[in-house]
Amino acid sequence: MNLNSNLICRLFFGLFAIALSLSASAWELAGSKTIALHTRDGQRIVIGSVDFTPKNGQATFTLHLDHAKLKDFFLSMKEFKCLEGEEIHCHVPYPYPNPGTISRSDLRWLEHSLLFLYKQPKDFGAKLWNGLYYQMTLTDKGIVGTPQAVDLVQIGAPPANTSIPPYGPADRNDISPNSRWINRLTIE
Repeated sequence: MNLNSNLICRLFFGLFAIALSLSASAWELAGSKTIALHTRDGQRIVIGSVDFTPKNGQATFTLHLDHAKLKDFFLSMKEFKCLEGEEIHCHVPYPYPNPGTISRSDLRWLEHSLLFLYKQPKDFGAKLWNGLYYQMTLTDKGIVGTPQAVDLVQIGAPPANTSIPPYGPADRNDISPNSRWINRLTIE
C-alpha cells in the first residue's frame, strides 16, 4: 500500500468514526427526561419529568409533574396545578383518551399533553382563551417548545376522532417573543 492509499484509508476511517459518534449522540426518545419551563428573565424551573419508551419506531410517553413545585388553584370550578410568578401559568391536562405516542417527526400528542393557560395574578377565574400550546422541535440536546396562543375552549367537547390531535396549525397563533412570562419549555 503506498502512502496516498494509506492516507486515504485513515481519512475514510476517521470520517466514519466521526459520523458514528455524531449519530450516537443524537438525542433519543428513550428513558426519563426532565421537563423545565424557562422564564423571560432566564430562570429555569423544573416542573417534572417524562418517561419515553421506544416502540416500533415510535415512543410512548408518561408525564410526571412535580406537584410540590406547582400550587393548587381553584379556577372556574376546576382545580389546576399552577406555577406562580409574573403570571399564573397553569397546566391543563388533555381531557380525552389518546394514543400517547410520538415519533421523531410527530410530537403532537406530547404537545397536547403539555397545554397551559396563563392569567394575571389579579384576574379572577380561568380564561380558557388564554391557552398556550408549546410547538415542539427535536434538537440534538432535547426537545424545545415555543409557545403559541390557542383557545382551550375547543377541547371542552371531545373531538370527533380521538386518534387525531385536535389542535392543528390553523388553530394556533404565534405570539411575540418574550410576551409571556414563560417563554420556552424544554425536555432534556
